[in-house]
Amino acid sequence: MSSPSMPRRVALVSVHTSPLAQPGTGDAGGMNVYVWQTATRMAQRGIEVEIFTRATSSSDAPVVTAAPGITVRNVVAGPFEGLDKRDLPAQLCAFTAGVLRAEAMHKPGYYDLIHSHYWLSGQVGWLARDRWGVPLVHTAHTLAAVKNASLAKGDTAEPMLRVIGEQQVVDEADRMVVNTDTEATELVSMYNADPDRIDVVNPGADLDVYSPGSRELARAELGLRADETILTFVGRIQPLKAPDVLLAAAAPIIERARRSGRPVRVLIVGGPSGSGLDRPTALMDLAGELGIGAEVTFLPPQPSAQLAQIYRASDLVAVPSYSESFGLVAVEAQACGTPVVAADVGGLSVAVAHGRSGLLVDGHDVEDWTAAIEGLLVTPDRLAGMRLNARPHAEQFSWEQTADDLLASYSAAMHSFAARNPGSIGAASARRAARRLRRIRPKVHVSQ
Repeated sequence: MSSPSMPRRVALVSVHTSPLAQPGTGDAGGMNVYVWQTATRMAQRGIEVEIFTRATSSSDAPVVTAAPGITVRNVVAGPFEGLDKRDLPAQLCAFTAGVLRAEAMHKPGYYDLIHSHYWLSGQVGWLARDRWGVPLVHTAHTLAAVKNASLAKGDTAEPMLRVIGEQQVVDEADRMVVNTDTEATELVSMYNADPDRIDVVNPGADLDVYSPGSRELARAELGLRADETILTFVGRIQPLKAPDVLLAAAAPIIERARRSGRPVRVLIVGGPSGSGLDRPTALMDLAGELGIGAEVTFLPPQPSAQLAQIYRASDLVAVPSYSESFGLVAVEAQACGTPVVAADVGGLSVAVAHGRSGLLVDGHDVEDWTAAIEGLLVTPDRLAGMRLNARPHAEQFSWEQTADDLLASYSAAMHSFAARNPGSIGAASARRAARRLRRIRPKVHVSQ
C-alpha cells in the first residue's frame, strides 16, 4: 500500500482492445500488456479493478472474472467482427451507454476513479467522470500528432478526428499519465497540456517471466540451429513498427554470412496490424525480393513464456519503430539478457541504455542499421558485455513499481478532484480512503 488515498474500486476503460487478447496482431499490443499487468498488481494490493472493453465475439461473456479482484466487462457496441479501430468513434455512444448502465446497477459511489487508456477510452471516461462525480486519469499510450510527425513511408496519417478527440481528453482529464519525460514534453508542446497535471510513470516488464536462461536450451525447444546468429523482431507487422528496415539491413549481413559459412537468421514474430492489413504478405514478399527468404522465419504472436524463450534464443532484438511511447519489447528482451538495437525515438531512449545494454540508431537509414547490427556481431566481447548489462538495466522497470507509481497518481487525482468538488462522490471517496489509510505512510513517489 503506497498512497494516502488508495481507491477501493477502479474502472479501467480500454475500448478498442481487450487485455485478454494475445498481443502482437490486430489492435492488440503493448497497451494490452500494460492494462493487464497494472490491473493484476493493483488487485494484489486489495483494489478491485473492473475493465470495460468492447466485445468482439458473440461468444464473449458479458462479465468475466479474469483473476482474483479483476472483472472484465465485454460491452456490446457495434458488430462483433469486421470493425477497424478507425470505425470505432461511431460506436462510442453505444459503448458509453453500456458503461453507464453497468454503474447504474450499483449505489452511487461504486467506483472511486476512472483510468482511461487511449483517446477513444478517454472520450468515454470523460462522460463517465461527469456522470459519476469521480476523477478521470488518462493514459494516451500513443499520440496522433507524434505519429504524424514521423510517418513511415507509405503509412497513413492519423485523422484530424483523432487529433481533436485527443485534445478534448487532454483538456478534460484530471491527471495525465505518460511513460517518459519525452512524452510529457510532447503533450505540453503539441497539446498545450498543463504540466502540473502530468505524472511520468515508466511501464515495466514481468521480471519473473522475462529472465535470463540457456540460449542452447531455448533454441533446441524452438527448433532453431545452435550455430546460427539470430536477429529478432517482435511486434505487430505494420509500417509504424518498421520490420522492413530490419529485413533490408539484414540482407547484406546474411549475404556476407553465406560466404563466411556463419549463418544468420532473422525471426519475425507477430501478425499484420493497422495499415499492414492492406498487404498482409508484404514482409514475406520483401524477404523474397531481397533474396533472403530462406533465412527469414515468420512466427505468429506468442504467449509470454514462449516469447521469453525467443528472446533468450536471440543474439540481438531489433526495435526499428518510427514511433514508440516506450517500447515494452525492448525491456522484455533485455530482461532476458538479450541486447537491443532500437531506433532513437520516443521512450526507446529510456528503455535502452545506449552503449551499455544495446544501441540506439538515429533514423531509419538502412546502411546505418546494417552498420549498427554488424558492428556488434563482429565484436563479440562488446556484445557479451551488453548481455551482462541488459538484465540490470531492465530491472529498473518492474510492473510492481509501475503500479505503485500509478496509485500515487490516483491519489493526487482524488485529492485535487475532492478539493475542486467538495460535495462530489469523488470527494466522499477520497475522505473514506484517507480514513482507511490514516496509519499508512506513502512509500512510493511518482517517477519524474
